Amino acid sequence: MPRYFEDTNPEGDVESNDSGGKAKGQLPTIPVNNRVVVAAEAWVRGDPGPYGLLCFGMTTCMLMFITTGWAEKHFLPTVFCYAMFYGGFGQFVAGTLELIKGNTFGGTAFASYGSFWMGWFLLEYLTISDKARYPLAATGKTLWCGLWAFLTAGFFVVTCRKNGCLMTIFSTLVITFSLLAGGVWNERCAKAAGYFGFFCGSSAIYAAFAFLYDTELGIKLPGVHPVQYI
Repeated sequence: MPRYFEDTNPEGDVESNDSGGKAKGQLPTIPVNNRVVVAAEAWVRGDPGPYGLLCFGMTTCMLMFITTGWAEKHFLPTVFCYAMFYGGFGQFVAGTLELIKGNTFGGTAFASYGSFWMGWFLLEYLTISDKARYPLAATGKTLWCGLWAFLTAGFFVVTCRKNGCLMTIFSTLVITFSLLAGGVWNERCAKAAGYFGFFCGSSAIYAAFAFLYDTELGIKLPGVHPVQYI
């Protein structure tokens, strides 16, 4: 079963016997781009990647409906609910499953952004419910968005050895966080962040179905092929 966030062993030091099978005590191996990928533990049989991408993409698009002005601000409670359970808890579960399978990158990314959405929900809820006690910290929010842009840029570097779908998601997310940092002070910048964020979320939804169709139907859509730009 394809794994689009897989960790690889560039040294290729997993041993096999002469008959092509795995050596005693070794996990089965799969060749990927002349590298050796160690197969995941059998008890985690499915690929949580598409699910995690849908959790991220759907929730991001919902929020950007408001940021772009396409939906009224009264839609925000709906975003709160999905940010907590779908974007937050759902992604965290996907990240945990990826880590169990031995996928460090996928697990770290999904768990990080799952925690982000749960933290965002609590932050926005407190800010709106008690503005006197939790006033807007404009400088702090700018630095916060900038810090997440920096984190996302670090993840983007890793995607340069993954595939085009992941490169698109993380590169546009860097731009979105950067624009959100400026959007604290400028309304046009915030609206631009909404459009980039919507494109980022849509890219994640596309990637989820591209990976799902490849796994279930054998249909390869653009962007799923492995790349090695670094």
